[in-house]
Amino acid sequence: MKKKFLSVFLIIFSLAFSQNQKPKLVIGIVVDQMRTEFLFRYSSLFSDNGFKRLLNDGFFYSNLHYNYVPTFTAPGHASIYTGTTPVNHGIVANEWFYRGLKRDVYCTEDFSVVSLGNPDKNKEGQMSPKNLQSSTITDELKLATNFKSKVYGISMKDRGAILPAGHFANRAYWISDNGNFISSNFYGNEFPSWVTSFNESKRYMKYIQEGWKLFKDISYYKDCLPDDNPYESTGLKIHKKAVFPYLLTEDFAQTGPKVIKSTPFTNNLIVEFAEELIENEKLGNGDVTDFLTLSFSATDIITHLTGPRSIETLDTYLRLDDLLGKFLTFLDKKVGKGNYLLFLTADHSGSENPKHLKDHGYDISSLNAKEMENKLRAYSIEKYGKDLILSYSNQNIYIDDALISPSKKFNEIVKDFANFIESFPEVKRAYTEDEILNISAVDEHGSMIFRGYDKKQNGQIYVLLKPGYIEYKPQGATHGSSYTYDTHVPLIFYGWKTPHGTSSEKHYITEIAPTIAQKISITFPNSTNSQILSEVIKY
Repeated sequence: MKKKFLSVFLIIFSLAFSQNQKPKLVIGIVVDQMRTEFLFRYSSLFSDNGFKRLLNDGFFYSNLHYNYVPTFTAPGHASIYTGTTPVNHGIVANEWFYRGLKRDVYCTEDFSVVSLGNPDKNKEGQMSPKNLQSSTITDELKLATNFKSKVYGISMKDRGAILPAGHFANRAYWISDNGNFISSNFYGNEFPSWVTSFNESKRYMKYIQEGWKLFKDISYYKDCLPDDNPYESTGLKIHKKAVFPYLLTEDFAQTGPKVIKSTPFTNNLIVEFAEELIENEKLGNGDVTDFLTLSFSATDIITHLTGPRSIETLDTYLRLDDLLGKFLTFLDKKVGKGNYLLFLTADHSGSENPKHLKDHGYDISSLNAKEMENKLRAYSIEKYGKDLILSYSNQNIYIDDALISPSKKFNEIVKDFANFIESFPEVKRAYTEDEILNISAVDEHGSMIFRGYDKKQNGQIYVLLKPGYIEYKPQGATHGSSYTYDTHVPLIFYGWKTPHGTSSEKHYITEIAPTIAQKISITFPNSTNSQILSEVIKY
């Protein structure tokens, strides 16, 4: 009898063990423009079910950084999932002037595809991952399972959905200005009926009708700047000032559903859509691991408008905390607690508002990129008798070598422009192409510029601003630099075979993808640096 019982026990144990060798589902969450310090600053305000649950039961890397510039959304998402930087994966910004093509390029543009899902404008859906030069961890999962794994990406932004999901995704979905979740026929011509039904339900309307009121009692926001302050703006046309409550029906009457994109409620739509997708596409329900990527963009939109110390930004994070708690509960029930592996990070961090800092004694300011470009063009005409500037884009200066006479030495002209721009009081240094390509490893900022530089796409000069200066409007805040306020982001691993713990050692965003590859025993993305986060592998 004992032998029979032991045999049954061993069989059950063996089956359970074999079924748990890989997670049923991997979920990658990117919170757009999330600063690591939010987890500390807002800690006492969060519930026990969202961010705190991840921190209390997961593994937290508190000193994770981006190791390149520019720290923007598209290269951030690409770097997280490829395990490499723009010098390899080719996504050098969100939108940039492409030197070889001599025109502006958008990171996920693809004019060979057509939109699906009834977007507001067809061009909203003419997107694909074709500009991404490296493979992603999601691609490698597809290859490892002979394309049996299901991979989906969801975001408000096309780039936040497409780049993480990779080249082989079943589909990526993003939100049109008309409120619909849309895609392109890059992923196939058939559009799921459940998505059409979801779009027809117009779920955004309940949020527009309710408006944006404070999520918690006003006492929760006591450490924020006043609701009415000079450092913030609003993305709404009718609601002129960034103050609560936001009556969204008035703007909806003027601009239609896209009003939802200036609120926290696109995050709600992302979670609702993700739960429907998991149900309808049966993610985490098969014999192989599936992968779902989610990118929450509302945090970025709100912080751009109102800055990192506004009531609006805190309210957006309190709402996201609540959403995460509900989503984790859904995953526990649908996929099973311990059956899914989740990580949460950010595509970049973000700056303070320069005017706010200046008003408190720090002598910095916001800069106008167009004014910088105009000064470069005026200098070119004065010095050389012609405008040699093709573009000034993302702190890159593009010089038109076709306009330079053979008697002139091009490198000398490039250096001349670099010297001119370095005379500006807000500029720390101007790096020429030759300097970037031959950079010393001990040059901290130069090394980051090199890792974000593609000779065929970028300009001949990169302009490094002094700390605290940003090229942005006077209100709100932005990102993009090589300084820690833009590079420092959180990383939490949670769930399947993940220990509880914290590491304050410095790590880099490019270590996430190879770590997941090691953890679920698949091939590394093809251009990753292969450095891993060993603490979450050993468990």
